[in-house]
Amino acid sequence: MTQHVVVLHRWRDRYADYARYLDHDRYDVTYVTTDVGIDAVPPTAREVVVVPETDDLPAVRAEVRGLAARFGAPVGIVALKEDDLLVAAQLRAEWGCPGPTVAETNLFRDKLVMSQAVAEAGVEVPAFAAVSEPADVHAFAASHGWPVVLKPRASSSSEGVVVVAEPADLPAEVGGMLVQAFSSGDVHHVDGVFDGREITAVRVSRYLRTCLEFRTGTPLGSVEVEDHCGIGKFAQRVLGALTTKPVVFHLEVFVDGDELRFLEVGARAGGAEIPFLWREVHGYDLNEAAFRIALGESPAAGPPLGEEVGGWLIVPAPAERPCRIHLATPMLGTVPGLYAEVVLREGEILPAADAYYEHVGGRFRFRGRDSEEVGAAITAVARDFRIRGATLAPDMAS
Repeated sequence: MTQHVVVLHRWRDRYADYARYLDHDRYDVTYVTTDVGIDAVPPTAREVVVVPETDDLPAVRAEVRGLAARFGAPVGIVALKEDDLLVAAQLRAEWGCPGPTVAETNLFRDKLVMSQAVAEAGVEVPAFAAVSEPADVHAFAASHGWPVVLKPRASSSSEGVVVVAEPADLPAEVGGMLVQAFSSGDVHHVDGVFDGREITAVRVSRYLRTCLEFRTGTPLGSVEVEDHCGIGKFAQRVLGALTTKPVVFHLEVFVDGDELRFLEVGARAGGAEIPFLWREVHGYDLNEAAFRIALGESPAAGPPLGEEVGGWLIVPAPAERPCRIHLATPMLGTVPGLYAEVVLREGEILPAADAYYEHVGGRFRFRGRDSEEVGAAITAVARDFRIRGATLAPDMAS
């Protein structure tokens, strides 16, 4: 019998090239996907089943049982999107598949457990604590001052994160959240591959604005930069504190002069346009490496990444999703270095899908000789791009 591999999938765009990662003639490759992601499933899939949400463990579990009845017990279960990693780990445990375990995955998902492990390794981490009621936040602020940052312990894309400037701004419900001391400085992200002992591929980038600001309507960009203050070595310490296994990682770091402080890290390729930049500019597929790791294999070392600098920009949706686009201005050809864009046409619908940084007002990718050149191109597109749209009633969004 042909061996059966299950893939959990939710992207509409080609963030992952599954048919290249695994021979779909040699394996029975089945997919559990959302209705938004179904068009990106390879046509050679053995079967495709649709669930409302791929991070709904009971729903996904039921579908995997059905797939196993038709194609045999899975020998591998893969998820590449951050919110689906724990579901895949749980299912691997239930079916005896290789790959990252629940405990290993949780170290990169639970921000409290993550911060504790990194701090215990001697890495600089902003003060933090678990909270269950507002009094816990007041006690924390009494020691560390206002403002403070409140965040869910296992969210992604800054969902649910709030900066609380003073006691009067504190939400009434804070149970199960993490409170952190507010940190100043630029936020950088570090992306690459860790083989369990050392980082084998890495790029350092500086955010232009912040992920939290994107949630409130500000464009978010990023440009690759030289490692002037030892962020690569800092990343090595962080990853060594969390695992001795191979992992594709997306690490975020506060940079304040020469001082580095840990923000958080994920065991997956970075979001937004990062997987595309790595594939198109640097010739390395981070999601292929993550796919191999999910099957219990070792990722390829990959070629040298070269000297070319990459960058990206995402622009928020013009209205609450789902929304119909009324106007969008394509930018290709208007700015040197802009080489790819995803801009919806008039009349198209931007869905209220869970892949948050995918379904936005506009996505743009850049390449150039240096960080200054790429950064200037990003700034120009952020300034000149225009998009308008209107929110749709749920029954009009299909």
